[in-house]
Amino acid sequence: MRSGPTSAPATALIPDTASTRQYIGAWSVLSVLQYFAAETAVIGAWAGPQPYDRRTGYISDLGAVNCGIYDGRDVCSPLHWLMNASFVIQGLGMLLGALLLGSGLLCVAARAGARVQPGRGKPWLAAAWVRTLTGAAGAGTMVVGLVPEDAGSAFHFIGAVAYFLAGAGALVVLGVLWLRQTPLGWFILACGVVSLAALATGGLTGMDVPEPGTLERLMGYPVTLGVAATGLVIAQRVHRHRKELRARATAAGRP
Repeated sequence: MRSGPTSAPATALIPDTASTRQYIGAWSVLSVLQYFAAETAVIGAWAGPQPYDRRTGYISDLGAVNCGIYDGRDVCSPLHWLMNASFVIQGLGMLLGALLLGSGLLCVAARAGARVQPGRGKPWLAAAWVRTLTGAAGAGTMVVGLVPEDAGSAFHFIGAVAYFLAGAGALVVLGVLWLRQTPLGWFILACGVVSLAALATGGLTGMDVPEPGTLERLMGYPVTLGVAATGLVIAQRVHRHRKELRARATAAGRP
């Protein structure tokens, strides 16, 4: 009796964890840390009638182009151009990471020699969602920088929400995917959960809380830190693999 045709087993893929593309992608997302240096410098130059307080001041006030009353707040940020440039650079870093870091590499957390089944498997789909959400978050924060809060456009608010929501979503998915891949998987997951919880709180309260600046930073800071942690894991592992390959090549070339 002839058996029916059997489908060929899916070919396992070993992602290239030593390519220059992946290395650049890792450093691109790691570069989001520049935001904290820029924010500190802009706060130091604040010229409003009252000192800027991270607990009560909105992040977007630092990027407001004009000095004066905005939404009931007296804002004046002489280095607004630096804050807005930082938003754009942060977004570009996330966009580059989304484009350059392959789904296969994200599936295995850049572990050299690890295999993954390409296609529509759960890890592959999760990695694709991470890339999509990270790109959306990057685009959102670029809009925040290109359209300051006092530009009179709703795009600033839309961009901010896109950054918080998509960025947190990407971290939750990646954190779950990496729980068994790296100890930082738990940190990345926690960053996403904290950001989503703060975003939900802000939405339910309309930001009418004693410390709106603290709440907004609980939405945004974890995204930046989680994305940077992702870049750190990948950059370290790709660098180590590249170094090992160079050592092997040097040893093979010796007489």
